[in-house]
Amino acid sequence: MPRRSILLFAGACIAIAAALAIVTVVVVNGRDRAASGPQVAASGQPLIGGNFDLVNQDGRPVDQTILNGKWSLVFFGFTYCPEFCPTTLAELAAVQQRLGDKAKDLQIVFVTVDPQRDTPRQLKDYLSSDGFPKGTIGLTGTPDQVATAAKAYRAFYEKVGEGETYTMNHGLTVYLMGPDGRFRTAVAYGLGPDKSTRIVEDAMARG
Repeated sequence: MPRRSILLFAGACIAIAAALAIVTVVVVNGRDRAASGPQVAASGQPLIGGNFDLVNQDGRPVDQTILNGKWSLVFFGFTYCPEFCPTTLAELAAVQQRLGDKAKDLQIVFVTVDPQRDTPRQLKDYLSSDGFPKGTIGLTGTPDQVATAAKAYRAFYEKVGEGETYTMNHGLTVYLMGPDGRFRTAVAYGLGPDKSTRIVEDAMARG
């Protein structure tokens, strides 16, 4: 092959390799931004938590200030949930028990994603079930109010089906909020009471 052709071929290979490298960097960086950009503020703090206006299981209006002064485990679910919600609440009851005296500084807040069926009375009856955390605060409201609260916590939910047999898909994360009402860490579903308790205790120790 003539020297000029060899040089042209080599140059073309180098150009193609450089272009692929640039595309790879752009794609990876774009994916990173998509994954973290909407969820993290410029300060590095996750954008979880914020203002909401709901009613508790006694029908009294409440807002985000109910989180002030105590550690709070905030969970989004619904009373007709067949498995994940009762399992999570039972696990949080075990965490409450394991914390001992520290439990007096912790409250558990259950926010329904099914306001159509979860009236204050329904929440009160449900949360009084044996095996659920004592003193759990149940919150409901209008569909718009619930949507605002879920958006503040980036909590996913959606209605599935129609009629009386519909159900709700929803996220399973429990959000640990500090006494200042700000997000500290997440407690993933299925960790078990021992690991979940350690997460809460470590966060309390850090403040």
